[in-house]
Order: sequence, then structure tokens, then C-alpha cells
Amino acid sequence: MSIDVGAKAPNFKLPTDGGGELELASLKGGKVVLYFYPKDSTPGCTTEAQGFRDNIKAFEKAGATIVGVSKDSVKRHDNFKAKHDLPFALVADTEGEACEAFGVWVEKMNYGRKYMGIERSTFLIDEKGKVSQVWRKVRVKGHVEAVLEAVQS
Repeated sequence: MSIDVGAKAPNFKLPTDGGGELELASLKGGKVVLYFYPKDSTPGCTTEAQGFRDNIKAFEKAGATIVGVSKDSVKRHDNFKAKHDLPFALVADTEGEACEAFGVWVEKMNYGRKYMGIERSTFLIDEKGKVSQVWRKVRVKGHVEAVLEAVQS
């Protein structure tokens, strides 16, 4: 299943770093930058997370909450968040509920080998809970800036 611009963002209620829990619907009323990434502590994912971290003030000023999602465990998220001083929630989607709902759990290929994994994707959700912009097959370089520009406009 794929989520397109204009669709209502699928709700989920999942554990986060620090033993918390996040229900997407609870963030209604503000903008949400929901970004899916393959794995904590890998080069691209670390660079992307640091980009969101380094621009957190601008996102907050524009009224946006940043939420990262991967299939890593709460413990891995805790370590990743602490190591890189990440000021936003990391959702532990260990069963792939949110990944499936947003259509980011896809067949990938690496060196001729096919496997299932998270397609690096970002969804901008508006104050009413509708998807206002989608980035799929994200290239990390310049991505945070593009998302920030969309949030500010």
C-alpha cells in the first residue's frame, strides 16, 4: 500500500526511545515530519538524523514535530539517540506496522541480492492529519533542507 499526497495519514501507536509511546493522531493540530529510515547507526541514517537535529529550531519555529521511524528496538534507539544527541522521538516499529501502513516496506536490491527493507522516505503531515508532501527513495544530501523548505512554505 502506498500513501499519496492528500491521503489521511494512517494512525499508529508504538513504543519510542526512553520507554515512551507515540500515537501519531496525538500530534494532530501541528505539522509532523515523519521520516522512515533503514537502520540506526549506519552512515546515511546517522547523517540524516544529524541533519534533522541540526535544524530542529527551524522546524520547531515552523510548527513542525520531527519523528523518526525504523524497525530497530527501543534499546537500539536509546543508544543511537544518546550517541548523537537527537532531540526528537524515534519510534520502534519492530513489527513493521507503520512501515506497512505508509508503504515503505519494499523489495530492495543490493549487489544483485533482493531483500525486504525500509525505503528511506519522509512524509509531511499537515495540522489536519493529511499527507501534504511525500519524498520516497530519499537521497540524504540536501533532503533535510528540502523538507524544511516545504514545512516553512
